[in-house]
Amino acid sequence: MSTYGYYRLAAATPQVRVADVAFNTTELVSAAREAAKGGAHAVLFPELCLTGATCGDLFLQPHLQQAALRALAHFASETARLKIVSIVSLPLVVDDALYITAAVVQAGHVLGLVPKSVLPNCRAAYESRQFRAAADLKAEQVELPGFGVVPIGTDLVFCDGADFSFGVELADDLWSVIPPSSRLALQGARVIFNPGAAMAGVGAAAYSRSLVTQQSSRCLAAYVYAAAGVGESTQDAVYSGQALIADNGRLAAENTCYCRETEMIYADIDLQRLAAARLSESTYNDSRTSVPAPRRIALGALEERCDLSYACLPSRPFVPQAEDMAATCEEILTIQTTALVKRMEHSHARTLVIGISGGLDSTLALVVCVRACRMLGLPTSSILAVTMPGFGTTGRTYNNAVSMIRLMGVTFKEVDIKEACLLQFGNLDFDPALRTSTYENVQARQRTSLLMNLANKNGGMVVGTGDLSEIALGWSTYNGDHMSMYAVNCSVPKTLIRYLLAHEAAGCCAELAATIQDVIDTPVSPELLPPADDGSMEQKTEDILGPYDLHDFFLYHFIKYGAEPTKLRVLAQVAFAGEFSEQLIGRTLETFLRRFFQQQFKRSCMPDGPAIGSIALSPRAAWRMPTDACGELWKP
Repeated sequence: MSTYGYYRLAAATPQVRVADVAFNTTELVSAAREAAKGGAHAVLFPELCLTGATCGDLFLQPHLQQAALRALAHFASETARLKIVSIVSLPLVVDDALYITAAVVQAGHVLGLVPKSVLPNCRAAYESRQFRAAADLKAEQVELPGFGVVPIGTDLVFCDGADFSFGVELADDLWSVIPPSSRLALQGARVIFNPGAAMAGVGAAAYSRSLVTQQSSRCLAAYVYAAAGVGESTQDAVYSGQALIADNGRLAAENTCYCRETEMIYADIDLQRLAAARLSESTYNDSRTSVPAPRRIALGALEERCDLSYACLPSRPFVPQAEDMAATCEEILTIQTTALVKRMEHSHARTLVIGISGGLDSTLALVVCVRACRMLGLPTSSILAVTMPGFGTTGRTYNNAVSMIRLMGVTFKEVDIKEACLLQFGNLDFDPALRTSTYENVQARQRTSLLMNLANKNGGMVVGTGDLSEIALGWSTYNGDHMSMYAVNCSVPKTLIRYLLAHEAAGCCAELAATIQDVIDTPVSPELLPPADDGSMEQKTEDILGPYDLHDFFLYHFIKYGAEPTKLRVLAQVAFAGEFSEQLIGRTLETFLRRFFQQQFKRSCMPDGPAIGSIALSPRAAWRMPTDACGELWKP
């Protein structure tokens, strides 16, 4: 069994000489050994790699055909002590017809043969001159010299009995209207291997890259592609040797085309994650009803470990890549704004009421409110921004709140809640010297009550500020900051908010940009406990809960892919190596899972709000979980 569903896949583009079978076989054996040494569970070689893909009518020569069969036997013998699965391609005669096939080789055995389905027959490509398509093949097994009876067909799915299952299509099969890989994916193949031999041309590499990544997304699969290289004949075309590995729409690895040396690329792919994605995608399961059952071929023992050194494990999975940052941030803000505008129009709200603390969440919500007013052509004075200093409010956050309100041109109102809270403490016979949850929650509920009443008075609606990370952890006061009339930040994780605000600040005047930057730099805090003697912030959320970077990482892999606790810990240790200790990761994971289950009751009645990505926790449209679900099974 591989490490928590991770398997290392490799694609090789070896040196080749046209029709020099002995040379080609030596290169393939060397590359297979290199891939095995590199920890790969499977390696793919290009189309017709044993002979070269550009032999033309030489393919019709029995001498070349027999040489290819001997080469396959030699390759199998030379790699017999390796656990790695190799996909090598050769011309094969079956019932007096010639086919392009891919042989799946492991531990000295040929486990199966897959014939090519689509033969190009235009311009420089004329494979149908020598070969027949898979549809013409009637046999389901062949007698292969040195290997005995071997299954053959396009319906073969190879499985290791755990998470690794794959199918094979060849070259132009992918370019067809309905590629065989679509059926293979529905038959259970989580990886598709494609040995290709595409001719190079301007834009061809980009097109292949797009096609491979899109097909991996459509199939909810990993897709490995390796094409014939520069050693092929250049009589009428050039072959670039492109190699690609894609993972459910993400390009995981790519080589450098036109390389004159043997190249190898690797990617560690989480096949458990692909299985989880298929479970949650109704389009995948609904499509399986009309697909015939495959023939399943058992693989031999594979390497048991994968060190994840070729895994894509970004430590901040919600944060866009640098090259996409500006466009993605703008799109997110536009989604939030559009959602709020629709709710304003429907409710005929004349005013947006929002509590401003000088923290990240309320600043983002205020930005969205300002954008909404601009979208509707309303003055920003339609926004009633309320500061409500309490026992824990610090000068830094208060001054930032007041500065933003002034610079954004919104209506300002300040209500000091301390006196009202003391009155409430008296009604409760509560000693305010006790710094319990009552001390904190009275303040939070006082603020929410005030905002709701102001909304009633001004014909408006209360805009919620809570973010996805807080909702996941239940880090809010029930019927306090937990409640609003519309929650614009409800699917924006904490780790993303700083980037959204930085994007917004880039288009602001210098004074407002500086204020927003200071908000970004301020530690996260509910500010419900008194500050230190020097006025600095005493209550810091991440000191209590653990880093939001870790919580968001856990949330992403737990919700999106159903990763279990030990896997969450291992993935975090890899992603945050050198940044957070294993002890901190373990404590934070325990906190995340405990609070996620305990705090579902708050999510079960959370306000409306827009989803901006693939992860949200709305009980209506995203995450349906019983309020009293037991979390014992998920204790790390």
